[in-house]
This record gives sequence, C-alpha cells and structure tokens, in this order.
Amino acid sequence: MKKITLLFLLLLSFSGQAQMKSDDVKTFTLKNGMKFLVVEDFSIPNANMYLFYKVGSRNEYQGITGLSHFFEHMMFNGAEKYGPKLFDQTMEFNGGANNAYTTKDVTVYTNWFPASAMEVIFDLEGDRISSLSIDPKIVESERGVVLSERSTGLENSPWRQLSEAVEATAFIEHPYHWSVIGYEDDMKNWKQQDLERYFKMYYAPNNCVVVVSGAIKMAEVKRLAEKYLEPIPAQPEPPKITIAEPPQTGERRITVQKEVATPYLMLAYHTPETKNEDYYALNILSAVLSRGQSSRLYSELVNKKQLATTVFTDFGESFDPSLFSIYAVANKEVNPIDLENAIYAEIEKIKNEGISEMELQKIKNQKLMEFYNQVETINGKSNNIGTYEVFFGDYKKMFQAPDNYNKITVADVQNVAKKYFKKSNRTVGVLKTNTED
Repeated sequence: MKKITLLFLLLLSFSGQAQMKSDDVKTFTLKNGMKFLVVEDFSIPNANMYLFYKVGSRNEYQGITGLSHFFEHMMFNGAEKYGPKLFDQTMEFNGGANNAYTTKDVTVYTNWFPASAMEVIFDLEGDRISSLSIDPKIVESERGVVLSERSTGLENSPWRQLSEAVEATAFIEHPYHWSVIGYEDDMKNWKQQDLERYFKMYYAPNNCVVVVSGAIKMAEVKRLAEKYLEPIPAQPEPPKITIAEPPQTGERRITVQKEVATPYLMLAYHTPETKNEDYYALNILSAVLSRGQSSRLYSELVNKKQLATTVFTDFGESFDPSLFSIYAVANKEVNPIDLENAIYAEIEKIKNEGISEMELQKIKNQKLMEFYNQVETINGKSNNIGTYEVFFGDYKKMFQAPDNYNKITVADVQNVAKKYFKKSNRTVGVLKTNTED
C-alpha cells in the first residue's frame, strides 16, 4: 500500500475546514483602471485596505534615485482636504492604523480599521492620491528626514552597507544596481518638476492594485470606490523597464571596511524573476539551507563547526531577475575565507548529492502550514492576494501555490542548485575591520 504523506493528510485536514477559495475573491476594475480585489470575512468586525503601487527603485534612474521611498514619506504629509498630520490623526480618531513600505519593485500602503470606518478610509486615500501636497517647504523638511535615514542606516547597519555594495557590484546595468533609499547626491538635488512628474506618472489609479478584506460587503466597497477613487483620472502607462542585466561571466568580489566585532559575509547568485518556473524550487532550496536550526547551513556552520554566529538566506519576489543571497556573521577568531568555503561545501553537497526526501517533505509541510496560517487572518489574505496579483500576474495563482510546492522533487531542488549556484554567477562581499596600516 502506498504510504500516505503528512502533506496529503494536512491537505485533507484543511480541505475539511472552511478554507479560503479562489471564488471567495471578488474583483472589479474602475473606469480609470484601478483594480480591486475584495474578500468578505466577518470573523472579526475589522477590515483592511492594501494598496500596491507598481513603483519602486527599479523605476528610477541616476539623478532621481530614492524618489519612490521619498514618496512613501510624502504620502503622509497632507493633501487638499486632509492637511499636514491630518491623515494619521483622522485615521487614529476613527480607530484605524496604517503603515507603508517601499521595495525595489513596489510601494505598498496598509490601512487597518473598524469596518464601520471604511468610508473615512476611502475618503483619506482618495484625497492623497488625487491631490497630494508637494509643497516645497514640506519637500525640504522630508528631504532632510530621508537623508538622515540614509546616513544613520549606513552608519548603524553593517548589513545595509554590505548589501548595498554587493548589489551595486552584482548589477552593472539594471536599476537593481542602486538601493531603495537612493544616492545621497541625487537626494540632495531632486527638482520640483522631478517630484511632480514622478507622482503623476506612478501614483496613477491605473498603476495600483487595491485589496480590501474583512467585515465588508463587495457592493459597499464598489460604491465607495466609485465615489472617492473613480473620479481620479488615469494616466498614460509608465515606461516599461527594458534594461536587462547581462549574464555574469565571472566571480566578482568586494570588501567593505567598517569597525565590527567579527566579519560579515554575503554571497549573491543571480536568479530569475518570480514568474519563472524555477521560483518554487529556489524557494524550497532557500528553506533547506537556512530555515530553522536543523537547516543545512545553520546546523553545520553554527551548531557543529561554530564558524558562524548567524546564517540566513534571502530569496524574495521580484519583477526582474534578481539575487538569491546568503548571509553569515563569522564567529570570533574565524577567518571569513574559512566560513565562505564552508558555505560552498554545503552547496556542493546539494549539487552533487541532492537533498533527502525527508528534508523535502519537511519543507513542503512547513510551506503548507505557513500558507494556511497566513490566509486565516484578514491581513494575511490581503497581503498574499496582492502579492500574487502583482508579482505572479494573477491572484488566482495563490491558490495553486500548495500544489506547486507539492510538485517539486528532490531532482528539481538539485537542478536549480546546479543551474544558479556557480562560481561565475556569484558576487561575494566581505565587511570587516580594516587591519592594514
């Protein structure tokens, strides 16, 4: 009799519960091109609104780097109806809270609120999208804030300093070359016309996907969207990013000098965009390498050999080919070269021997549990739905994720390790104290 896997049992268990389905997501698009994805969930009397603007540092160019992150700040500094500080004050008065973040690919605004306050939230968003104040005095004040954020971040975070150097070395032509926060000289010299043009182009309703989840009705969301957001005119589609990073043909290395207790190490391999067929195998490989204390890198380098105090990987979503990164901090009196070689040894084991079926099954079970835990909450619903719609091209693909993980084989994981983890495809960065005279 064929053995029933734990993954199958978990799927069976979850299928018997009132789990979220693709049909639970209702959609509509306003006349101005703004797309809405709506999930009715009355488990709690709250709701949220996630706005995914398809603009990040990849949309910038030298001269205006950092503008995407800057507008994340500016969006809270007042518009025509709700002036300076009133956005936050009005939301808090109505029991709500908000946040925002900027990446290389997107800028996302998140609102959480009692469902009864939904009209206020639509009014707030409609106001700042249609008539954001780009007053020169506010611009100068906020310019100082982001400049301070940049200098403080580089000063206090070895990881930020190292990752900026590695990414700038790994990408020669593509705009992933610069960091999200931008270059200091660009930040000091943004012109008023740069700001106005950028906002009009990228904060257009047709460049935004909105997800609303919680104790709300689809009909009411649509009514409020048509009232507060549909009057905002669409804009011409932003220019497409056509720059493709040329294939890397040899290892690149960079050393960053900073006063630190022990060296920091970052290894970055070029990998494809999220829509690529290798995404799920690479995602599993990332977990095999560093998820939990039983993972390959942690168990070998931290627990057994004590070469590192910290080791982790990063493989996230991206519109264009990006990086699979491995990070480690050397233990006391450990030469970073020895730590680096130990990481390569673990990678070579996977390339030559593969991983075990047990390892693969463990990661699949974790991914399935993680998926269902996320979509149990309204925040998890909105974040995941928006992420799949924007990065994978269709929110419906979110519901295919468990099957896509389950289809991955030991051979698939071994093959992506062989395909991408090549010396000629990697950039190595070491951050350490300068010991030279």
